[in-house]
Amino acid sequence: MDPVIVLVLSLSCLLLLSLWRQSSERRKLPPGPTPLPIIGNFLQIDVKNIQQSFTNFSKAYGPVFTLYFGTQPTVVLHGYEAVKEALIDHGEEFAGRGRLPAVDKLLNGLGIVFSNGNMWKDMRRFSLMTLRNLGMGKRTIEDRVQEEAQCLVEELRKTNGSPCDPTFILGCAPCNVVCSIVFQNRFDYKDQEFLNLMEKLDENTKILGSPWLQVCNTFPALLDYCPGSHNTFFKNYSYMKSYFSKKIKEHGESLDVTNPRDFIDYYLIKRRQESCSQQLKYTIENLIVIVTDLFGAGIESTSTTLRYALLLLLKHPHVTAKVQEEIDRVVGRHCSPCMQDRSQMPYTDAMVHEVQRFIDLLPNSIPHAVTCDIKFRNYLIPKGTTIVTSLSSVLHDSKEFPNPEMFDPGHFLDGNGNFKKSDYFMPFSTGKRSCAGEGLARMELFLFLTTILQNFKLKSLVHPKDIDTTPVVNGFASVPLPFQLCFIPA
Repeated sequence: MDPVIVLVLSLSCLLLLSLWRQSSERRKLPPGPTPLPIIGNFLQIDVKNIQQSFTNFSKAYGPVFTLYFGTQPTVVLHGYEAVKEALIDHGEEFAGRGRLPAVDKLLNGLGIVFSNGNMWKDMRRFSLMTLRNLGMGKRTIEDRVQEEAQCLVEELRKTNGSPCDPTFILGCAPCNVVCSIVFQNRFDYKDQEFLNLMEKLDENTKILGSPWLQVCNTFPALLDYCPGSHNTFFKNYSYMKSYFSKKIKEHGESLDVTNPRDFIDYYLIKRRQESCSQQLKYTIENLIVIVTDLFGAGIESTSTTLRYALLLLLKHPHVTAKVQEEIDRVVGRHCSPCMQDRSQMPYTDAMVHEVQRFIDLLPNSIPHAVTCDIKFRNYLIPKGTTIVTSLSSVLHDSKEFPNPEMFDPGHFLDGNGNFKKSDYFMPFSTGKRSCAGEGLARMELFLFLTTILQNFKLKSLVHPKDIDTTPVVNGFASVPLPFQLCFIPA
């Protein structure tokens, strides 16, 4: 038979098989737009404004709908009620991690962020317990953050009030906090090892959110057979793995089981305590992945939020003035801000919350997956199905936050000016898969911002009305446009 005919027949069979499979699945899953063979619903989604596409789909199909990215179905949860019902009311069933082949290829199911099952439960429990232990030690995590806040101020003083892009400096501070927790020591902002590590982390974060990686995650075969930025992603991970391995080896040689210094020490002590059968979990390979998770999750999100906060404070000088008045009244000019101050600073607390709500840093969080077949709102979602939670639809809910597209700390204040909590505040997601480092991130945001505003007046290079706060959205995160400002000593 003619090879061309064989090829056409084979492709036709694959096409028909794909159509039959999708049709069979779709009868059980929540409704959604009809997917095309192979590429799914890609052409029906505005990649420049995915959230608006999701909003449009929710109006047509309801708050729970199905999209196909390639041949794989993804169930999207839109709005507070659907997200809460899944992640809190059915937390165990929705606690799986959705597959990201580019990441899975490197991590092999280890660590915290991208692991599943008992591995995820054990490593998350250990990490939370260790962070608590470090918080209660001789040198608490708050001490480390306060120290870094002062180092940050000294770096900003070196700008001498000249225009500067704050991106690099604001990345160094949270990176050093993680270094202090994981390695015990912080680094000078000009240390070459520190700069190399930051460069690899930053580059990998950008690659992970790039359109090409989204395509590779949809069609994993591309990872093995095509050139592209994914190869740089893998190369950078190899560098970080080698760097972390060296640090872990140094810790092992100087370990004192009676006096753990940092996260690595706690892990190595736990590894020694476990029985032989359990040591399969507490491997050095697993520790490397956990450390990678701590750096990956603990730096970019905090530094981006800090950078966005400064841009919003430049845009809204009346908010900045109110915050600085509260800092002067509660903290003064000569004491370092501490977490105890927060309860007496409702407007500043509201401002930090509003920054996180407004910028909507991770519009769809990291994909979840269902851990078993589950009947959800009269639909059958098979085990392993990817779940996307639209955090945007919760953080920008107009019933909870009037005029949600406006930046207004009043969204988190009651009629008497007291801080007001909201169940809709989910920048770290919610439920069992919420960010394990949420407490640390919230501490850093409060202490870094209050310390900066205690020591400097922020000066914009353009009129506030000309400042553009529109985010640049990559595959995962919303980031601000590049900007410059002047830090004028107060």
